[in-house]
Amino acid sequence: MFVTNPERTGSGTCSHRATLTLPAREAHVSAARHFTAELLECWSVPESERDSAVLIVDELTANAAQYGRECMTLVLVLDHDALHIVVSDSGTAVERRPHDVAPDEHGRGTGIVTHLAQSTEIHQTRSGREVRACLRCPA
Repeated sequence: MFVTNPERTGSGTCSHRATLTLPAREAHVSAARHFTAELLECWSVPESERDSAVLIVDELTANAAQYGRECMTLVLVLDHDALHIVVSDSGTAVERRPHDVAPDEHGRGTGIVTHLAQSTEIHQTRSGREVRACLRCPA
């Protein structure tokens, strides 16, 4: 399920918002990635920022799919030269590493997100975890 809403701000610029909710399953990570790429192209986000945003969404939804119990929600907001990416899930903030995965092949996702985004925040909520990333984005 998704919803997109273009809105005019007081300064006359257009603000865009979209929400996508999916089951917290690895099979749905690619749907979130493709949704983001297509939507940001429609919003005329430059390719370099679009590529960074898609990579951030890929990493955050992969984590949500791995640790979330029921569903994951992706919210994209383009407003005042910034793209806000929010991924929430119904999981906990406790990281669990699969026993058969070497430490050097796991856990890079948050590092990639931190490197690409201008700011990141992680919050534990009553219903799960919420990760926010912000990119500068001249659209």
